[in-house]
Amino acid sequence: MHRASNQFIAPSKPHLALSWTKRICLALSSLALLPTLPAQAAEQSVNSKISSVQVYPSGAEITRIAKVKLEPGDHTIVLGDLPAQAVPGSIRVEGKATGELKIGSVDSRRLFVAREDALRVASERQTLEDKIQSLKDHRDALKGRIEAAQTQRTLISNLANLPNRPTPPHPVTSPTQGEDWPNLLSFIGSSMGEISQSILDYKIEIRKVSREIKELEKKLSELVPRRKERTEVKVFLNAKTPLDADLVVRYQVRRASWTPFYDARLSSGTKTTPPKLELTRRATITQHSGENWENVAITLSTTRPKAGSAPPVLTPMSVDFVPKPRPQPTMAPPPAAEAMSMDMMESKKGAEGDGHRMAMGRAAKPRKRKLRAIMENTQVSTTPFQAVFIVPGKVSVASTGEAKRVQVSVDNLEPTLSVRTTPRVNPKAYLVATLKMPKGAPLMPGSVSLFRDGTFVGTGSLPLLAGDEEHHLGFGIDDLVRVRHHVVKDSKGETGLISSSRTQTRLYKVSLKNLHERAIAFTILDQIPVSKNQDITVERLGSSKPTKTDVENKRGVVAWEGTLKPDQEHVIDFGYRVSWPAAREIRYGRH
Repeated sequence: MHRASNQFIAPSKPHLALSWTKRICLALSSLALLPTLPAQAAEQSVNSKISSVQVYPSGAEITRIAKVKLEPGDHTIVLGDLPAQAVPGSIRVEGKATGELKIGSVDSRRLFVAREDALRVASERQTLEDKIQSLKDHRDALKGRIEAAQTQRTLISNLANLPNRPTPPHPVTSPTQGEDWPNLLSFIGSSMGEISQSILDYKIEIRKVSREIKELEKKLSELVPRRKERTEVKVFLNAKTPLDADLVVRYQVRRASWTPFYDARLSSGTKTTPPKLELTRRATITQHSGENWENVAITLSTTRPKAGSAPPVLTPMSVDFVPKPRPQPTMAPPPAAEAMSMDMMESKKGAEGDGHRMAMGRAAKPRKRKLRAIMENTQVSTTPFQAVFIVPGKVSVASTGEAKRVQVSVDNLEPTLSVRTTPRVNPKAYLVATLKMPKGAPLMPGSVSLFRDGTFVGTGSLPLLAGDEEHHLGFGIDDLVRVRHHVVKDSKGETGLISSSRTQTRLYKVSLKNLHERAIAFTILDQIPVSKNQDITVERLGSSKPTKTDVENKRGVVAWEGTLKPDQEHVIDFGYRVSWPAAREIRYGRH
């Protein structure tokens, strides 16, 4: 049996032993001569500042800049001031530096951080707690005074019972002086009044102190240290030489938007002055991104990042006869088969749930993106596929959802004025300005406030309009164009020897008179019925032939156009006749 031993046994040959010792010494000396290995790059926390924001109809892209000084080697820059609402997949980092700089990777995560004003909050909290305790002590002292006053009132009230005390059974033989009951009762009455007033004053003071305590406790609850959720970004850098760098961080947030709206101010002009229209383009900006945009450059883009990147995909569509229903079995399925089908359904649901959870897990995991550092950026205001409006100056938008209204641009247009009327519905003429949109950026859909000669006349809406496209804007009733509408004939009849068909005839007369000092173009709109059955015929009547039919691709809508000179009147006669089988009934409706 061999005994275990921890003693090192050297080789038996002396030369082998010397060579082994020499080998160990050489290894130690070589390790001492090796250069010191660099330690892992330390993390450096850097603050960034919002420099610009590009707002979309839904969402926004934020640009932050962080300035750093770097020595040669690897560095890890930590940016912890991004909001929690930053979309992880949209975070990217670029850079400009005075030397060669490489960006290795970018990591992001969401975390909770303490409030930056923790020391101030702690000091304010201690002050409020001291005030609350002092007020509570004062309130307890007031309660003690009330108890003392109540005790004093009880003792004084007992004095009022002295005249009712019983006569002693053995009166004192020596003469005694009688009590002064009037003065005693007067003292009792005045004392009771003073004590009651004191108790009332103490109770009023207690209510006042209690209100102060409640207000201070409310403020104290608001100062409870809260953690806020933020997004942390780690940027791994490598600098070849000492340099100064500007790290540009871009990310998107969803809870932000801008909405266009317009002011259209029409100057109708005179007999010698042409009309003019000033179209002011404005925008309303709102955001709940979790951070305030303080004094930043803002641009408004027509791009919709969340509207999808590709058109929908169509799947093949077929048509076939409906299969005849098969007879259903009257017997219930065997229990084993039913249990098997239930198990299969449960396993399928479980698989679907696991897949969903795995997908959610993959989506929640922050992604790493490698981006190349760039030396310069080029700002583009417009492209063939979007329009970008640069808001002048610096703008601040709070993260409270309050609307920030800004002016984007002003266009001076030369409109063409005319009147349009639909006398069947309303015998009034409406002033209409035909605009030709300016070249360049399109007009986004939005509401428009209408002003005619300095007077607000209502609101309208603008659709999506491209440059050089025409659009009609109504500016209210024109009282200097008189419209009259008359029903000349509205009768029913029958035709044929044996009354095989029935008819209905309607004739109208419409007149327009221009009371302006200048000529004005007009458009009269009306309609005739459209038959939806070959047995129903519609015949247009009247001496005034429409200049347009099926206006704006609406069947049956007709229009008469022309120009009225000053004090000129224009009259149109039109109508229609509807015929249908006598055995049937008709009705008028919309289509």
